[in-house]
Amino acid sequence: MTQPPPQPPDQPPRQPGFGAPANPPQPPPGPPAPQPGYGYPQRPPAPQPGYGYPQQPPAPQPGYGYPQQQPPRPATPGYGHPAQPPTAGNPYAQQPGYGYPGGPPGQPGYPAQPGGPVPGPGSSGPGRNNAVLLIVTAAVVAIALIVGGGIWYAKSSGGDGKKDDSASPSGGTGGQGKGGDKSGTGTEKVPSDPTSKVLFQVPLPAAKDTTVTAGSWLTDKVYAKSGVAEITGYDPGSGAELWKVPLPGPVCYATGHVSADGRTAVVFQPKMPPKGSSTGCSQVAAIDLKAGKKLWTKSVKSGDVPINFNNVTVAQQTVAVGGTSGGAAFDLASGKVRWQPKPTDTCYDAGYGGGTKLVAVRRCGSGDTGQLHIQTIDPVSGKVSSDYEMTSGIDYASVVSTDPLVVAADVNDSAGDGSGFSDVFSIDNRTGKLRTRISTPGSSYAVRCDGIYEVEKCKGVVVGNDRMYLATEEHDGSGAYAKTNEIVAFDLATGEQTGQRADAGNNYTITPLRMDGSNLIAYKNAPYNKGAQVVSIDGGSFKETRLLENPVSTAVKAVETSMSPEYSEALYSQGRLYLSAVYARAAGASTPGKAYLVTAFGAGG
Repeated sequence: MTQPPPQPPDQPPRQPGFGAPANPPQPPPGPPAPQPGYGYPQRPPAPQPGYGYPQQPPAPQPGYGYPQQQPPRPATPGYGHPAQPPTAGNPYAQQPGYGYPGGPPGQPGYPAQPGGPVPGPGSSGPGRNNAVLLIVTAAVVAIALIVGGGIWYAKSSGGDGKKDDSASPSGGTGGQGKGGDKSGTGTEKVPSDPTSKVLFQVPLPAAKDTTVTAGSWLTDKVYAKSGVAEITGYDPGSGAELWKVPLPGPVCYATGHVSADGRTAVVFQPKMPPKGSSTGCSQVAAIDLKAGKKLWTKSVKSGDVPINFNNVTVAQQTVAVGGTSGGAAFDLASGKVRWQPKPTDTCYDAGYGGGTKLVAVRRCGSGDTGQLHIQTIDPVSGKVSSDYEMTSGIDYASVVSTDPLVVAADVNDSAGDGSGFSDVFSIDNRTGKLRTRISTPGSSYAVRCDGIYEVEKCKGVVVGNDRMYLATEEHDGSGAYAKTNEIVAFDLATGEQTGQRADAGNNYTITPLRMDGSNLIAYKNAPYNKGAQVVSIDGGSFKETRLLENPVSTAVKAVETSMSPEYSEALYSQGRLYLSAVYARAAGASTPGKAYLVTAFGAGG
């Protein structure tokens, strides 16, 4: 791992009445250069945060998960030659992605908080009565205040979610998901008293260096969390330790997907690294969350040197790992290899999205002729069932959802905030045709994706009901110094806004977490004198129902500040909220108050 990153200064104080993280957890600096693996150069060209743009693609190659060429980099030894050892440094890029932050707001990778001008009342025609003008002006100003900060989320407006005329929708959903308004089909119960209490807390473990602790999972019997070179299972209610799975080195990457039989996967380092260095992210393991044991550990070699991976996912009974040296897949139960890189292929799998389907972000060719493909594949055989070629010049993409298939990219670096999120591509899983393309300006939407390495890491966006739910950026609220934001919905068949909008309320910010049937579960960060909330948003009416509200105390507010969903992992189920850290800090690192790896809250009734 690398030396702890320099601590940035605290964020500027909020305006009165608004509470938000002052010192989000700081990530370690960037990953070691990926292993060259089968004739590949060392790491992608240094793009601006977002995506670079080559020109004409070659035809995609058959076969799956097998690298041969990379984006343009210095030449390295070909297949069978020992790979260059990992460079000193942490295995995780300080990308502008989301959830594993590159810095607090105002630092690279995070946008400044936009306010936006409040729309003016418009002009009056000649001879208009001044009294009427004042009434109209007052009414329009009131509307502008209700809208907040001049951002009006209408059904369709300009570049804000406007359907791309060049898109070629396939017409219909292709069996990907059913649209339409649905109400009341979630499984989350509404407690008689949503007021929560702290169920348990796990102290942040000591570390020699800033160390990744990414990975948290929740089943009906266990809450599991990555620590420093270990994964621990806790009783979901009491926090009593149920089991512990030791690892030889720290976790690098973890998937949030869990199979129906309670299994998941991680990528980790083969041993504990000396301070300021890394031993690479070459080990893949499956974890049985029910039994509390490691099922198997695997690696893939280039010559005699293990390949490093940059992401991991689970789809049905397959574990898939990807990176700039190519992708590999294993049977979830046994660890049997399903596919791995081959020296004769001219494409490589940069990463995968999992869940009910398996989708690969696959790159063919190099340099200006490189082409990115979004491919739905059979999780067992690796056979391609659909293939969508991204617009020439898009080097990186994030998989927001595999079913329905939704992919995000920063086209021409137009997001302007390093978020990796300027346009969304809704793709038919069955045919590989583009259903619609949606413009999602970075100045309007608070979504962060890391498509360069972890292709499945997007926060602030959730897909369900054949719709996409986005958090907007903060903007002025309806009172003095007030800030707020919303969640808005887009139809994935038409690309238009549905008109549904969930308002956070003055001095709250709202972030979508996941679907609950046809309903949406969201987290609401609160002002200093209120507790954070978890709400259920009806998929049809968009009515908010409070599921949980935290108590107001100095200790709880400190947890909410350091573990907001922007900078941590948040899981909610059946009246319980789990917030957990994605980094353990080095000894002596500046930490305001006591630091926790996990804090669990439970509703009262």
